[in-house]
Amino acid sequence: MPLPEFTGALGLKRAAHLLRRATFGATKAQIDSFAALTPAQAINALFHQTLPDAPLPIDPKTGSTWVESKPTDANSENLDDLFKRWFIGQMLSAGVSPSLSLAYSARERLVFFLHSHFTTITSTVGNSRSLYFQNALFRLFAMDGLSADPDVNIKTLTVKISIDNAMLRLLNGNENVKGSVNENYGRELLELYTIGRGLEGALPAQPGPGDYIMYTEQDVKAAARVLSGWDVNDDFEGITNATIDADTNLPRGKVKGSATNASAHDNDPKQFSARFGNAIIQGDAALMAGGNPTEESALDELVQLIDLIYAKPETARNICWKIYRFFVYAPHTTAELVALDSAIVAEMANTLASNNYKILPVIENLLRSTHFYEATTGTVTDDNFGGIIKSPLDLVVQSVRFFGIPISDMTSSPDDFYTQTGEIHEYIGSQAMNFYEPYDVAGYDAFHQFPVYHRYWITPNTLANRYAFARNLITASEPGMLKANVFDFVKNNIPNATAADARQLVMMVADYILPVTDNLTYDDATDDLSGLTAKRLNYFKERFLQTFDEAYWTTRWNEGAGDLRDQLEFLFNAMMQSPEYQLA
Repeated sequence: MPLPEFTGALGLKRAAHLLRRATFGATKAQIDSFAALTPAQAINALFHQTLPDAPLPIDPKTGSTWVESKPTDANSENLDDLFKRWFIGQMLSAGVSPSLSLAYSARERLVFFLHSHFTTITSTVGNSRSLYFQNALFRLFAMDGLSADPDVNIKTLTVKISIDNAMLRLLNGNENVKGSVNENYGRELLELYTIGRGLEGALPAQPGPGDYIMYTEQDVKAAARVLSGWDVNDDFEGITNATIDADTNLPRGKVKGSATNASAHDNDPKQFSARFGNAIIQGDAALMAGGNPTEESALDELVQLIDLIYAKPETARNICWKIYRFFVYAPHTTAELVALDSAIVAEMANTLASNNYKILPVIENLLRSTHFYEATTGTVTDDNFGGIIKSPLDLVVQSVRFFGIPISDMTSSPDDFYTQTGEIHEYIGSQAMNFYEPYDVAGYDAFHQFPVYHRYWITPNTLANRYAFARNLITASEPGMLKANVFDFVKNNIPNATAADARQLVMMVADYILPVTDNLTYDDATDDLSGLTAKRLNYFKERFLQTFDEAYWTTRWNEGAGDLRDQLEFLFNAMMQSPEYQLA
């Protein structure tokens, strides 16, 4: 059954929490507007809007897109890099109407989630168009719950991604042929993308050689044979010459040989292990040509394979764990894993299966749930508020969005657009997130590597670079194109009486940019230590005031002193260059 849902108004703290987790960040005004909503109303506003399609990426050198026709010498040399910057621009909702900005950002967060699940590596794929069309494929399936088509779901997406050009190249699917089977994709399909190895951190002893608890080496080999005979088709002269998927209208791979004679596909029966009920997958004779496999029969075998894998309840459970860690919390102990698995993730998996493997209903129920907002009821030891270390992508993009820093229009000012999004790309790279270039095919370690998970993001070097990013963003005299004018921010967003009161100002800023701000006080004696402590709050105030006293700040603010921006930069630098700001 679905998770019990929170029904009251969100309030400021919960609204900020939701928007940090479900989008790539919100402005103060957007947080304020969501504070008055119930979770159901908020989720409707985020996931049930009619959104524009993502614009095609523009090459600033030519002023036109390159993804619908093969690049020429007239195009820029760094098209892979331009694609990544373009995707960052979508996360920022660049060029989108303010009324749809949050909903657009929520969709792009789902697209990024799917990328983090079905990961890819730019240097291995080596084709910016394949990367773009894979991204477009994720966008078609990200909002699956809004489609009346029952086959728009993550199960069908798993079929589509298996013959996606980028995935075929990434995991050597194009080298997998009859008589010389390449098992790379078949192995990762089972281990990473579907059924998984079981509950990481609570795995039983391996039963024997070649038995991976949820599947066996026999299943890997059988799956690889099902997947044999496909080739990339990523060097076509135009979309009209591509192999176009009939359901998505996007380019995909093709069978080797021809559509009527898939000569490299292994057409013999494939026997799976007892883990899959000793099932046999073989081609449908009605779809063959004179007993030879065709593209249609090879596709049918692929669908049979994905049906077989998704029929196992462990597949839904594994996918729901990915969703849970991405949006809520990454448990670091076996006790936490086991408790969450039975109390929360099992119910999410039931919701996934009962909704025909559509992920949006699962995510929506999770983001409306009491558990998402009030997880301190004994299920886990960490409060969900501030329970995740922000990824470099979240830290940078959410900061830019919070201050409403404008991003140039890609069509009219492509050079400025790519310079700004390129600066973001450099920032996140300096913080150890190699965007679209994870270390291996399992994806970014922070999303899957037990027991470290998101703690992976913090090292002495990356923490210093996180602080350097905040300093560059806030301080006018520091280098960088992206700048937050904190004086204008306070003047335009904070009531004047609050801005003039140093203590109230610090507390209000904390309420919006820090995740845990219950019962704020400057008095150690009344501090209940439930969140941000009195010592930390006083530290921020002291860094803000420097040598001035509180009364002098009030006078200077009311008089409009000329160096107020400088002093406010001390405040925001202190708060954003803090451990607390690294948390979501």
